[in-house]
Parts: sequence; structure tokens; C-alpha cells
Amino acid sequence: MEENTLVESSYSATIHAPIEKVDIAEWCFTLPESEYQKASPAHNACGTTTTDDGRRMSINVEILGGSVMVQHYVEEIGKPDHLRLVSNSDIFTPTGRTKVGVIWDLSVKRIDDQTCEFRNTVRSTFTPELLTMIAQQGIPREVFQATRRPISEAHNRQETPCFAKSIERHALGRATP
Repeated sequence: MEENTLVESSYSATIHAPIEKVDIAEWCFTLPESEYQKASPAHNACGTTTTDDGRRMSINVEILGGSVMVQHYVEEIGKPDHLRLVSNSDIFTPTGRTKVGVIWDLSVKRIDDQTCEFRNTVRSTFTPELLTMIAQQGIPREVFQATRRPISEAHNRQETPCFAKSIERHALGRATP
């Protein structure tokens, strides 16, 4: 892990659909809010918009570890088999508002003609604002990191198989290309 990494976790699940029918980018940017909410009790809301320069953006609202997170995920890679989104996310904590960097990387690879492996990787990073906030509270960086790790990992572990099922439903509901 890089020095700036707060937490990085990666989990995988099987999608029972041919890779030719899977389109992670399309799934993400057409995901109904109710489907997003089914993936985790921490998920509150999602929507899509664009940046000023026209790039697609997914807005997600979650509550992790008692803090509300508003993620402004901007599409960096948007292919059927690979979606990378980058966010400078807002965190609303009991002690104030701060920012955390998040890279959400979703990919799929072929296992056989009817199945794929879905990988959900989330990497959060310290921002200057976050480092200032924890320093003002006298919290050592390593202590903050150690308390966030189990929360972030548990969340990713929980949502990954649910997202895989949602992507599978999306893939199988589409007409053959």
C-alpha cells in the first residue's frame, strides 16, 4: 500500500452471465436507487450526473462507521469490463466535515462461456483536510487507519456479492449484442 492509503480492500464474486453481455459502466450509470440500496444497509441514495466537462459522474450517499459520506465518483475508465471512478468525497462526522479520496475500481474477467469473475476494489486515501482534522483531535494517523480498516473492509465484503448479482441481472436482461 502507498503511504497515502487509508484503506484498500478488494473482493470478488461470480457473475453467472457471459462476459459479452456484461457492461459494468452501463450498469453503474443506469443503476436504480432501490437496487443500490439493496446492496448494503449503509447505502442511502445514488444518482448520476456529469461534470462541467461532460464526464459521467455517479453520486453515492452512504453511512459508514456513523459518518455520512457523499461520494462524487467521476469516470476515469468506462469500459464494459472495467470501470474506475475517482472521488474527493465529503465525510460528515460528529466532529465536523472533511474530505477523503476514494478510487472505486470495478472489473470483470471471463471464467468460461457462462461465468465471469467480478472484482470490487475500493481504495481510500488521506487528504490534507482529513489529516488536519485528525491531528486537531490528537488522533494518530495509524490509530485512525486501524479503526477505519474493519469498517471499510466489512462494507466492501458485504456489497460485492450483491453488486455481482445486480450486474448479472442487468446483463441477462439485455438483448444479445
